[in-house]
Amino acid sequence: MALVLASGSRIRADLLKNAGLEIEVDPADVDERVVEAPLLEAGFPPEDLASVLAEAKANDVSDRRAGDLVIGADQILAFEGERRTKPEDMEAARRQLLAFSGKTHELHSAVVISKDGEAIWRHVSTARLTMRELSPAFIGHYLAAAGEDVLSSVGAYQLESLGVQLFEKIDGDYFTILGLPLLPLLAELRSLKVIET
Repeated sequence: MALVLASGSRIRADLLKNAGLEIEVDPADVDERVVEAPLLEAGFPPEDLASVLAEAKANDVSDRRAGDLVIGADQILAFEGERRTKPEDMEAARRQLLAFSGKTHELHSAVVISKDGEAIWRHVSTARLTMRELSPAFIGHYLAAAGEDVLSSVGAYQLESLGVQLFEKIDGDYFTILGLPLLPLLAELRSLKVIET
């Protein structure tokens, strides 16, 4: 039985490997916008969106990997009642950071374990992040220094590097912010006897 990460996210893979897990990476083939469209229309809260998307990814890979345990994950950013997605370009990143300046947003990170095409465990963690007041000039300098890597982050920041300079206050787990609630996941893997207790 293999432990499989249904994601192409380098950060998620690194978190698991750094925790001592031997994993295989097999990214899911799921159109997130198609999956979430009816949920958004029905008014699902962001934490439920994250959970459904994580499960869709885990089940997609689990369907083709009989007997393996598959980890799916997803993260939704909620800001002033709206769901935000990864910025399309640096101008969109600049506008997003200007909107976040001096305000609080939430990151809802979900993780699901599936086996034989069915979810056997799920968890959602939420972090609340408050940005400090940012001047347009600082945002410009930050984006120039951080480069297009920020476009791989739903918030247009990477807390593990320069993005930490954007924040005034953070309530929540570091791993949740990076997109994988690692401590609850490790606890469940111990419970399943996949890793040493």
